[in-house]
Amino acid sequence: MDSKRLIIFIVLSMGILLLWQEYFMPKPAPQAAHTQSAQTSVPAAGNAAPAQPADAAKLSAGQRITVNTDVLKAEIDTTGGDLRQLELLKHDSATDSKQPFALLTDKNGRVYVAQTGLVAASNPALPTHKTVFTAEKTSYALDGDKVEVKLTAPEANGVKVSKTYIFKKGSYDIGVRYDITNGGNAPLAPTAYYRLLRDGKAPEGEGRFAHTFTGPAVYTTEHKFQKVDFGDLDKGKGDYAKTATDGWVSMIQHYFMTAWIMKPLNGQSVCKDDKSCRFELKANNGLYSAAATVDLKTINPGQSASITVPLFAGPEEYDVISKVADGMEYAKDFGMFHIFASPLFWLLTKLHALVQNWGWAIVLLTLTVKAVFYPLTAASYRSMAKMKALAPRLERLKEQHGDDRMKFQQAVMEMYKTEKVNPLGGCLPMLIQIPVFIGLYWALLASVELRQAPWILWYHDLARPDPYYILPVIMAATMFLQTFLNPPPTDPMQAKMMKIMPLAFSAMFFFFPSGLVLYYVVNNVLSIAQQWYINRSIEHSKKAALQS
Repeated sequence: MDSKRLIIFIVLSMGILLLWQEYFMPKPAPQAAHTQSAQTSVPAAGNAAPAQPADAAKLSAGQRITVNTDVLKAEIDTTGGDLRQLELLKHDSATDSKQPFALLTDKNGRVYVAQTGLVAASNPALPTHKTVFTAEKTSYALDGDKVEVKLTAPEANGVKVSKTYIFKKGSYDIGVRYDITNGGNAPLAPTAYYRLLRDGKAPEGEGRFAHTFTGPAVYTTEHKFQKVDFGDLDKGKGDYAKTATDGWVSMIQHYFMTAWIMKPLNGQSVCKDDKSCRFELKANNGLYSAAATVDLKTINPGQSASITVPLFAGPEEYDVISKVADGMEYAKDFGMFHIFASPLFWLLTKLHALVQNWGWAIVLLTLTVKAVFYPLTAASYRSMAKMKALAPRLERLKEQHGDDRMKFQQAVMEMYKTEKVNPLGGCLPMLIQIPVFIGLYWALLASVELRQAPWILWYHDLARPDPYYILPVIMAATMFLQTFLNPPPTDPMQAKMMKIMPLAFSAMFFFFPSGLVLYYVVNNVLSIAQQWYINRSIEHSKKAALQS
């Protein structure tokens, strides 16, 4: 394999990766018609796995209660006490920069809500996501460090239940507390359920060539991070932890996530034992749910009990999610190259801490990676330079042997042996670096930290494509220039491909996030400079040898 074929291999590999993402990667299943009348279900009480009775219901609307904090604007529906609308005030909409990003919503044909409820075999009147609650006010605003929104359910056979949302200053962590007072005559053993319900549509602003995972995911200390495609749920499949003593259940998408937390970081688990907390991921008529159920201790007559389960709903910023619960950093979807992408992202955050600019941090990261791999790339470029010097002799051998491929190959190998040139010398060092380069691709693609992050000039958001396409054009120019620094292919058709491929391949970068294109541009410029320097050094060495 010569250097030209290696370049073709790398380019085609990236092209195949991107085309696979676009056309073959499992995508969210299309939302079925009339999803607002889709079946919803209530987990059954007891220690068995949650059941799903055929319990048709609409996402019926009641009175809306608005809540405003410094980072969130929420709407709670009195029907079920559902969290139906949640806007992230510090993050712009992907389609309208003047509007906040809506993570949860039940508007404009979308369904993505957070629901909770209580069930018990001995008391079917306990409040569920269908119960109509009452509240003291219809509007709440943060005044101090936190604001609480208390919802009261109708009395259920002597049992009083209130549901309280706790919003905190500067936090995407929302506490959801049930206070239960058993005023009846019989012991009560309730089960609380916590569900994220959404449609299967692609998230707002998802790019054509930049797909990341969208769907439910589960984490436990024992089974670690497990995500399940919507398509698998449609088929009734999915491998994930069904019971746990800790962890969380979530819906994740590009840059953002929601999760019910069974055990906050450095906090107590709400699970009594390894059977009291259960997870269930399910598809039902175009809607998908990620749910957790928690068995509470028996509440005797005259006694009270409370349970608080946090709901995280916000950006997948490492500094934020790593402080919420164990394992939440895995929600940043680095794909199968997590082992490479994770340390590279860690290095990127450290560089950002030095320069306080994500664009310059990407430049420094590229310089660092190039410096680490300098010995390998230098060896590769020296091999390619030797191959380029032998190109005229290769042409003469081809003319000499004509169509006799066997004799031509034998003559070529003899020439390599005489000149002490390894035809694989330019390939192997490059192949070793490919996983790291792809890891960098995923690290930059999945980093919400680049969203709305400015660099210089008109680059105000490194997660969006370059508005004037300057970086993609430079990318194409650098790729084209590299073709002149490498040994020319002996095959005329291959030579034409190498001239056309940079233009065709770089066209995809017009739709890539500018932060990602910035990395490739800097990498290409450094590669050209390094290759030019090595070629020049070899020429000087040859001249010095001839003069001596």
